[in-house]
Amino acid sequence: MKPEFWKRNDNIKIQFFRYVIVGGLAFIIDYISLYLLTEFLNIYYLLSAAISFIMGLIVNYIISIKWVFQTSEQKSRIQFFVYGLIGVIGLGLNELIIWLLTDKADLFYMHSKLVAAVIVLLWNFLARRKLMMREK
Repeated sequence: MKPEFWKRNDNIKIQFFRYVIVGGLAFIIDYISLYLLTEFLNIYYLLSAAISFIMGLIVNYIISIKWVFQTSEQKSRIQFFVYGLIGVIGLGLNELIIWLLTDKADLFYMHSKLVAAVIVLLWNFLARRKLMMREK
C-alpha cells in the first residue's frame, strides 16, 4: 500500500513539492553539466547552458509524467511534444537570463544560472500543470 504522498494527487501544493524534488534532480544534472561542459570541454557558456538544460529537461520529463502529474500513457507522444515546447520556451528564458546577467550585469555565469533556474522552474511548473490538468 502506497503512502498518501506517493498516490495520485491533484493538489497543487503536493504537485509543486514533488515538482521541486524532480526539478532539483534535473537542476543538479543541468548545473553540473553546465560547469563540466564549459570549464573542462571549453564549450561556450551559452551553448553549454543549452545542452545541459536539455539534459535536465529529459530527466524532468521522464520523472514528472510518472510521479508529479501522473498522466495517461496514451497521450505520451503529444505530451512529450507539448512538454518539450514548454521546455523550449524555458530554454529561451534560461538563455536570455543567463546572457543578460553574465554579459550585461557582469555576473559569473554559474551565478546567473541560479537566478535563471528559479524563474524557469516557476514557468515550467505552471505551464506544465495547466497542460496536464487540461487533459483530464
